[in-house]
Amino acid sequence: MSGNEREEEGVFELALVVPKWGDDKGEDGDDASDCVEILADELRKKGLIVERVSGLQNEFIKLLAPLEVLGKAAAELRFRKRTHIGMNFQFEWDEAEAFVRHPDGSLFGWSERFHCYHHIIYGIVNTGTDVIAMKSNCKEVHWNPGESLLEKLESVGVVKEVFPLHDESKRKQLLRSWAMNWLDFTAQPIDDICSYYGVKIATYFAFLGMYTKWMLFPATLGLIVHLVDFGSLRFLVLPFFFISLISWATLFFQFWKRKSSALSNRWHIYDSGAAESEYKFWHTDRSSSSSPTEHMKKGTNKLKEKAVFQKEEWFTWLMRLRNDVFVIIGILCLQLPFELAYAHLYEVIGSELLKFGLTAVYIVAIQYFTRMGGKISMKLVKYENNENVEYSANSLVYKVFGVYFLQTYIGLFYHALLHRNLTTLRQILIQRLVASEVIGNIFENSIPYLSYSIKKFRAIRNKKHEKGQSKVKMGSMPRVEKEYLKASYAASIGLELEDGLFDDFLELVLQFGMIMMFACAFPLGFTFSVVNNITEIRADALKLLAMIRRPIPRADATIGAWLNIFQLLVVASICTNSALLVCLYDQEGNWNLSPGLGAILVMEHVLLFIKFGFSRIVPDEPEWVRAARKKNVTRAEKMCSKQLLRSISADGNIFKEMKKEE
Repeated sequence: MSGNEREEEGVFELALVVPKWGDDKGEDGDDASDCVEILADELRKKGLIVERVSGLQNEFIKLLAPLEVLGKAAAELRFRKRTHIGMNFQFEWDEAEAFVRHPDGSLFGWSERFHCYHHIIYGIVNTGTDVIAMKSNCKEVHWNPGESLLEKLESVGVVKEVFPLHDESKRKQLLRSWAMNWLDFTAQPIDDICSYYGVKIATYFAFLGMYTKWMLFPATLGLIVHLVDFGSLRFLVLPFFFISLISWATLFFQFWKRKSSALSNRWHIYDSGAAESEYKFWHTDRSSSSSPTEHMKKGTNKLKEKAVFQKEEWFTWLMRLRNDVFVIIGILCLQLPFELAYAHLYEVIGSELLKFGLTAVYIVAIQYFTRMGGKISMKLVKYENNENVEYSANSLVYKVFGVYFLQTYIGLFYHALLHRNLTTLRQILIQRLVASEVIGNIFENSIPYLSYSIKKFRAIRNKKHEKGQSKVKMGSMPRVEKEYLKASYAASIGLELEDGLFDDFLELVLQFGMIMMFACAFPLGFTFSVVNNITEIRADALKLLAMIRRPIPRADATIGAWLNIFQLLVVASICTNSALLVCLYDQEGNWNLSPGLGAILVMEHVLLFIKFGFSRIVPDEPEWVRAARKKNVTRAEKMCSKQLLRSISADGNIFKEMKKEE
């Protein structure tokens, strides 16, 4: 079914969870679910199609918004969408045909539709002057004038949760073409993923697929370096290998920027430099629609306004600097001694059994440190005066990565550069790349499934014990309740600023840093990573489609702060591998740094020149994207010039007054 047909026919996309009160009545004989009845009626008045489903433990209100209702909500939210002349304009439902549809044929993407639903259901307010009394399980609930009905019912526990629903036919189609399609390795239906999950998740999988495909080159090269005995030429092979890696990494990220730009063009996302968002709101003040005279009265002195903006700008910067200093000091004072102690004990302990026990204790303890660091970072970000959620999320990414960076790499640095034990370094790299990632993938999918199975078993067991019922089958649970029992797509640090992609990107970044910064010590790491990433694509797809609820869409059109971290790790890898390359070691593995100080400087400068040189050679944006944008601007100017001139002539007096104000 195409996106256009789907919008016309409709599939339930949202569900509200309310308690199942049964047949209980209030003291005055009123129905105990009166507030739920009022909610359902108000939703219907908004134009939504409502279907109530009774589950084993809860009742569910499924919602579907016809295209006209979505269009009017989008107009109220002032979405900016692409028109057929290539320009972005504020959406108007009466002029819907002027706007370009998405690749699947739908007028609104999933992210836009979800925010329209949110606007509609939370926009139900008591427009009268009297308090409306409602019944809820023998309790009276007062709906005050001007108050949102849904927020009121959430506050008193009547509405437990609002969550998106899976489209069963689309989900099964993606299972066949994406999650279970192992023959195509890195090939993925990116447009279908974007249509179903939104831009952010589609961007992650587009990056993961391209990253895995490009990694075939260093994986093949590393396999050759590891297996072939070059004899006396090995000191020439390793420098060549790493120079090839830096060139590969630089070109990959440049071509990723080009692909990201092309995807943004295909998915109708523009102005990504200002705000990476699939939907744009015009946060204009109501005073902007007032007359110039009123605007002049409400305006303040320009110099004072400038001073206020500068003060806020510097205050925000100082708050971020303070928080970053707190995180760095916390890492140095708390985590650094712990990491160094573990690395040192692992080196001096001779028993493999004791090493295993030490590692087990370390894994448990480090989870506490990283979780604590993530929570502290979350609290610090709340005190920053960030412009929007995107800036707050990026700030959180940098802080949490700082915590994980030390936890992941400090032991490797210790063995590589201080203790200079190449054998132990390779053992730890194998453990991290093979054991940790394999176990991580298993737990990543098995824990949500086990959690869902336990919840489902308890729900059926409780229903059997209720009122002596004994014939309750597994299939008697409605599909909407099965989705509700599944885990949400939440980040390990919380759902407020980030979703589950935070952990997926973090895993990818830590893997990249590990194989890049110690590439000369373990060239085979890229081969392990290719195998892991191919599995990761299908495992993550299966998790999204079968193990968890449909995620709440987020509209980031690029990988944001993660790209900066990737590029930082490329620079860091130049330093670490330059040191490794000049370390000459004998048969016992004892390294000698004495002849390498000058070579370190030469190697670093050459590699840095290669990185920044390639960054300038390959443009960030394809020429056809720039040409298409220029063509659209020219065409729009030709079509709108006469109308704009007429508007300027008619509003000449307004412009004169605005000029005086300046």
